[in-house]
Amino acid sequence: MDFSNWIGNSVTSNDVITPRMVNHFKHTLGAHCFAGTAVPPGMHWCLAPDAVDPDALGPDGHPKRGDFLPEIPYARRMWAGGWLEFHGDFSIGDHVSKQSRIDDITFKSGKSGNLCFVAVTHEFSVDGQLKLRERHDVVYREEVTAAPPLDPIADSKAAHRWQVDANSVMLFRYSALTFNGHRIHYDLPYSMNVEGHGGLLVHGPLQATLMLNLACTVNRKLPRHMAYRGVRPLVCGDPIMVDANPEDAKLAACVRGADGNITMTATVTP
Repeated sequence: MDFSNWIGNSVTSNDVITPRMVNHFKHTLGAHCFAGTAVPPGMHWCLAPDAVDPDALGPDGHPKRGDFLPEIPYARRMWAGGWLEFHGDFSIGDHVSKQSRIDDITFKSGKSGNLCFVAVTHEFSVDGQLKLRERHDVVYREEVTAAPPLDPIADSKAAHRWQVDANSVMLFRYSALTFNGHRIHYDLPYSMNVEGHGGLLVHGPLQATLMLNLACTVNRKLPRHMAYRGVRPLVCGDPIMVDANPEDAKLAACVRGADGNITMTATVTP
């Protein structure tokens, strides 16, 4: 399959950071929100989301492919990881321009079958000034049975830890903030019976947002860079742990499920 003609495809969208948006974001994270900036870190994932009519949605709740993203012939879509490069703070009232570009499309074979990785770069600017550059890696995979749950592991120690009640209400609120229609986050029968997960799944960007806000709280400022990688799906239910440990001049962060297994990792450069 050759999708090389999609590389370089781009789209520009715009949004405004409103007081209502910031207020709802803060109340979604609750106590796990960095207080040192007017606009909390990670709120860029709420800006200029895809919005299409109901008949333009796929069975999973995502917009059908073929517009900005190519029509990859694999049914399942997940966050693989990415990185964030910070160039300045956002402010309430900012008119934000979001420029998105497909940089790479790669097919691979893994233990779970055939995979396709699509790398997208987003640049967020205010009045022509770059505020944030993001690399977002999306993975598409074939319809396969979800991996069985791992055995619980003993509790590990962390220099900094948040315990977060990532329950179904938090997931619903975050889906609303990001206009994310993916049914694995709010439709329990679909998530379990169609996609084969053990329950509702916690959003990849929500996990990254929690790690980012913990790192900002520890360092008392926005970082210069954060790279993150999804390890396995995170099923909501019991409280999860968000950890950060000093590692040389950086912070090594991770999210752990209630069973202690890591679901996402990050390296944060102050």
